[in-house]
Amino acid sequence: MPAPEHAGDFPERRGAPDVAALIPIVRRIVAARVPDQATADDLVQETLARVLAAVTRIEDGMVEPYAIVTARNVVASMWRERDRHRRHQHRVVDLRPSQAPDENLLAQEDRTAMAEALTRLSERERRTLLAHEVSGQDTRTLAAELGSTAGAVAAQLNRTRARLRVEYLLAADRVEPPTERCRPVLLAISSGDRRRQREVDAARHLLECELCARLCEPLMSRGRGREDEIRVAVRSDADVVAARQAARELASRLDFSATELTEIATAVSEMVRNIVRFAGSGDVLVELLDHPRRGIRVTARDSGPGIPDVEQALHNGYSTNQGLGLGLPGARRLMDEFAVVSERDRGTTVTMIKWRGDG
Repeated sequence: MPAPEHAGDFPERRGAPDVAALIPIVRRIVAARVPDQATADDLVQETLARVLAAVTRIEDGMVEPYAIVTARNVVASMWRERDRHRRHQHRVVDLRPSQAPDENLLAQEDRTAMAEALTRLSERERRTLLAHEVSGQDTRTLAAELGSTAGAVAAQLNRTRARLRVEYLLAADRVEPPTERCRPVLLAISSGDRRRQREVDAARHLLECELCARLCEPLMSRGRGREDEIRVAVRSDADVVAARQAARELASRLDFSATELTEIATAVSEMVRNIVRFAGSGDVLVELLDHPRRGIRVTARDSGPGIPDVEQALHNGYSTNQGLGLGLPGARRLMDEFAVVSERDRGTTVTMIKWRGDG
């Protein structure tokens, strides 16, 4: 079976950004800060590689600003590394073994930052997130407790995770945003909501705010290089195969049975096929879960016309040309948890989970 393609492997299917066109401006930014030509060339390539890796999460108008910010960050990181090397150069002749970093201290700092980030969530956000991620309650159970719907709970969890990522980075850096625009921009980037990025004019803000420019890269590139998730950009029928392979490849690591692997792959195929048919484009995130139960979560998102009546769309035999609908009932039967959130003219997000039978 061919290896599954990651989000960074799909820049040509976006149709908007021509990364080659970014080379002149990136080269000017780097050359103005790095006199050595060979080093400058390496940094230009590193910048372009990072842009390609994040391009599927960047709204079209933000590609050039993101490339500019990334180039600045790459150069700054290089100079910091060189300065650190210079300050420790005397240790080259020291034959004594260097003291290992205090991993316990670093771990404690990380836990402190996460604890601080959690306190910045509302009581409802914190309680729901911990119940789902730590206690393992599914969205249907949480919805019954909260007097809501599974879809609404899934949407709330997605927003809470995005906010937690932002607050964690701020707490870890021990900084507060300098303006009121910072948090809305960072939250739009963290959630990958391109429509919201346009509404808050994130592209301009990243060029004006040094803090947000520094924090945007880890938010945009979250999951890059991780072995427990794969993101697939959906643009054409070929991406149906890529998404199906990604889901099957990850699920196979949890030793799902052959039947369960087929069920997962089929459900993913239905969702991706509907994105292509009704919305034109979107993305699918496939993640392994291991807290406390083991399973796989698939989040399929688009910015299409939406579903007028979600409850009706979940009934067997229902079909519509106005949004998702054809594969929803079948996919829900194949998975253990299934939630749909849809807004008219804003798009649809489908979240599906398949748990290992040994729980």
